[in-house]
Amino acid sequence: MKTNLIKELKAEHKKIVQTFNKVNELGIGSKKGQNELLAVKQYLLDHLKKEDEYIYPFLKEAAKKNVYIKQTLKSFADDMDKISALAIDFFDKYTQGGEGMEFEKDFDSFCSKLSMRIRKEETVLYDLYNSLHQ
Repeated sequence: MKTNLIKELKAEHKKIVQTFNKVNELGIGSKKGQNELLAVKQYLLDHLKKEDEYIYPFLKEAAKKNVYIKQTLKSFADDMDKISALAIDFFDKYTQGGEGMEFEKDFDSFCSKLSMRIRKEETVLYDLYNSLHQ
């Protein structure tokens, strides 16, 4: 098990947010913006895979003996289903570019929901993981 897993995951969250900000600054219509969007998509998928490999199996095991953990994981899973669908739609729609008000609206909506998810992970899920790992 990685000793600095939560620090690593939080650093990845920071990089994900920074990259989305960079996409917004560069503009999704630009080649650089599109390249950044493709890069953050892969980085986000790698991050989720790491959570699936290290965080969730540990918490699922703990949930067998703790109703609060079980309910928390259910809530996070339901939330992730919604965010995953939103992410797939967003990336499918804008990987080849986009512009104007529609992109701004979709980008702001996606980033807002992703930011909320990140905050919840860091303040609930990761804290729960740390508390059980001591």
